[in-house]
Amino acid sequence: MFDNLTRRRDEEERIRSEGRLPPGQALTQKFPVLHYGPVPRFDPATWDLRVWGEVEEELRWSWDEFNKLPRSSVAMDIHCVTRWSKFDTSWEGVSLKTLVDEGLIKLTKDANFLLQHAEYGFTVNVPVEVALADNFLFATHFNGEPITPDHGYPLRGAVGHIPGRDELESPYFWKGAKWLRGLEFLKEDRLGFWEQAGYHNRADIWKEERFSR
Repeated sequence: MFDNLTRRRDEEERIRSEGRLPPGQALTQKFPVLHYGPVPRFDPATWDLRVWGEVEEELRWSWDEFNKLPRSSVAMDIHCVTRWSKFDTSWEGVSLKTLVDEGLIKLTKDANFLLQHAEYGFTVNVPVEVALADNFLFATHFNGEPITPDHGYPLRGAVGHIPGRDELESPYFWKGAKWLRGLEFLKEDRLGFWEQAGYHNRADIWKEERFSR
């Protein structure tokens, strides 16, 4: 046990020396599970992802159709508001930036915010410029395997910090919704579930924007 603690401490010091450990965070070698409510059941025959709001055309993809969209992958460090950090994680899925660049989603000039809609009415808001960045992904896979149900299977938003890409805003991990079912693009911001409960609206990891009050 002491050997494990020493290794973890040494690894944390290495990460800190590289400037990758945000203030108030600690390295974890596990992947803690945190969410509100039960894990929903997934039925690929009835699952869909809806896109609406400030878009030129509303869309609805079935699970089969979603899996035919262009795929992307990203390696990044993820940081939970509860103070754990997991490094060098690998995610695969669909990039909003790719969908917009390829004209599969056509945003209007008033699309300033993205409200992620998940199962049970759960929502998470982010600025569109954050959702369009390289460190934001609609993920289906984690470290080469399908995301587990308690981590958001079949689809979740995943957001983190790409080492060496300090120009990208890096929110805490809750800013990617588990069990994603809808993408609503908004002209004006609308607080999501945790933001209404007092969590910080912007949630920048480097500024320790954990709570709004």
